[in-house]
Amino acid sequence: MPSISSGINTDSNFLNLREIDIKEVRPEVEKLLVEGEKIKCAFKTIRDQVIFTDNRIFVINVKGVSGKKIAYFSYPYSKIQYYGIETAGILDIDSELLLTFSNGHILQFDFKSNVDIRMINSLISKYVL
Repeated sequence: MPSISSGINTDSNFLNLREIDIKEVRPEVEKLLVEGEKIKCAFKTIRDQVIFTDNRIFVINVKGVSGKKIAYFSYPYSKIQYYGIETAGILDIDSELLLTFSNGHILQFDFKSNVDIRMINSLISKYVL
């Protein structure tokens, strides 16, 4: 799996993921979904997005200064070996989601402190367990 380095795994709260309305998901994502697949929740940094569906996690990585080059990564829940969350604290004001896949790759998302990380945990549990 490719490594993601677009502000998704960072200590800068400025670039942490914040929740967005499903209507704000990039319009081309709808064409990438399989028949019957539904978006459950979505998050974004300045330009990148992370979308949780009922089948997988999409990571949309906008590249370059112009933002015309875009990478789309699909991480199916069926390949998640284990995962964990870390809630926000007083000094560490972001929450984190770590996913380990069957091939050993690890994916980490840092969320703003107001994101309900426990809701994300419940969503993933529903499809992984």
